[in-house]
Amino acid sequence: MPPAATGPSFTGRALILAVVAATLLLTLAVPVRAWFSQRAEIAGLRADVEAARERVAALEVEKQRWEDPAFVAAEARRRLHFVLPGEVRFVTLGSGAAAAGAAEEGASQTTWYSSLWGALQEADADDDAKRK
Repeated sequence: MPPAATGPSFTGRALILAVVAATLLLTLAVPVRAWFSQRAEIAGLRADVEAARERVAALEVEKQRWEDPAFVAAEARRRLHFVLPGEVRFVTLGSGAAAAGAAEEGASQTTWYSSLWGALQEADADDDAKRK
């Protein structure tokens, strides 16, 4: 029976090969990570460009609508309550109960100086009541 070899399990060549492989992995890790992040950024920018193109297309359609005089007249009538000569425009403000509620609410709201004057008069009345 031959004697068992008791030498090191790693040879010098294997150790150098492991160091070179580790160095290559560390050297390539940063550029690969940068490449992946740049690819993600490019994908995000492409999505932004596509959204901007859709917005431009929508604005072009709106611009074409505003070039139509009939659309402009309809929008002026709707937004600004314009009327043609001879027409009478009626604007309803709400039902009678809502208008009465708004009037009461407006009456209950007072200015700051009215509130202050009222508070001073109440304090003066309290002092007069204490003196009697």
